[in-house]
Amino acid sequence: MKENNRFLAPQFRFMNIPSKIMKLLRLTFQGRSRFAIISGLLMAYFFVGGAACQSGSDSGSSSDSSLINNAYAQTETKHVITDSIYTSRQTAITRAVAKASPGVVGINVTQVKRYRERNPFAELFPELYRNRWYKQEIQSLGSGFLISKDGYIITNEHVVEDATEIVITLPDGRHKTAQVEGSDRLSDIALLKIIEPGEYPYLELGRSDDLMVGEWVIALGNPFGLVALNDQPTVTVGVISALDRDWGRTREERLYQDMIQTDAAINHGNSGGPLVNALGQVIGMNTFIYTGSQGNEGNIGIGFAIPMQHIEEVVAEIREKGGIDREYWHGIIYAQSLNNRIVNALGLSVRQGAIITEIDRRGPAYKAGLREYDIIVALEGKSVTNVDNLIKNLRDLDLKVGSVITFDVVREERKFQIQVTLESRPERR
Repeated sequence: MKENNRFLAPQFRFMNIPSKIMKLLRLTFQGRSRFAIISGLLMAYFFVGGAACQSGSDSGSSSDSSLINNAYAQTETKHVITDSIYTSRQTAITRAVAKASPGVVGINVTQVKRYRERNPFAELFPELYRNRWYKQEIQSLGSGFLISKDGYIITNEHVVEDATEIVITLPDGRHKTAQVEGSDRLSDIALLKIIEPGEYPYLELGRSDDLMVGEWVIALGNPFGLVALNDQPTVTVGVISALDRDWGRTREERLYQDMIQTDAAINHGNSGGPLVNALGQVIGMNTFIYTGSQGNEGNIGIGFAIPMQHIEEVVAEIREKGGIDREYWHGIIYAQSLNNRIVNALGLSVRQGAIITEIDRRGPAYKAGLREYDIIVALEGKSVTNVDNLIKNLRDLDLKVGSVITFDVVREERKFQIQVTLESRPERR
């Protein structure tokens, strides 16, 4: 009996059961098993609890309302804290990425390449043996960015060169077929158009004439075809390392001038993607990287982008004319490098330059005032020391029909400038 009382008393005290009910329970459960005691305790607890709820319903409702209000307040506080943390994580870079990403596309291209298989006997017996040419379809990839809501896309010309099929992957997962509207091999710029009509997200174009060395830039694109994994462009961040880098004409007959240098990582597949500033505006198009050697093809932190200002000029002419007319004509038929014999024979005061020995009288050079025996000593402000130097200077200029070039000329001991407006070749008129 005493043991049961000792067992019961603490439990009921914990439940705040009144003393009269305690006495009744003690009499009821004298000599009972532990199971019966526990069952009785539970019944008493719910009985007393129900009575308490009945008697205190008015006060309980206000208490419950207070608890609910407190819960809502705590939830709102958590949301405020979460939003505050999220806001603190945002930077100019993350905002620029969010703004630009929807307009960046991956480009998958099917190209037809022509290859020559050399026959070792072709040079000895050309009548019997010839080199064999064959075509091969290859798959390549690159990047691009939308510049208008009706689906115009800018990319590098080398990305879509010789393309038979172009498939665009948008960041929302859609795949669209595109076609080349026009391109320019020399500047390595191409304009594409999504064939299916619709409204597409596009990027804001920025200025490239007020860039600062050291400012943050972001490269977006499709390196190694990673867009295929989840349709989202890859983002790398760096700074503008240098401006106005001139590479001259390459072996592929492309001309890269006034390039933007950046240390933002650019890899295979990034070609044609946008380089954006901290405002999310396109300031250039990622085009190639410098690897230091032919054996190393990876990124070493030296990448180059075509300035947006130059891209806009080329694209405007492509949209207007379908391309850039590079078949220009200046009308100088033949020139010769100065040497001691020529200098002494003509009694010249200059010893370096290129002397015009034949000029077409119908050509733009003659119309502008150039004559035979004029000595060209500079072209567009760059010194001309011989004919090879003159040709190189011409090749390193971004020239087209309608371009105006300035010659520094010496004639009869007088030095002056003549501006020549380039025309299309007579046979193409």
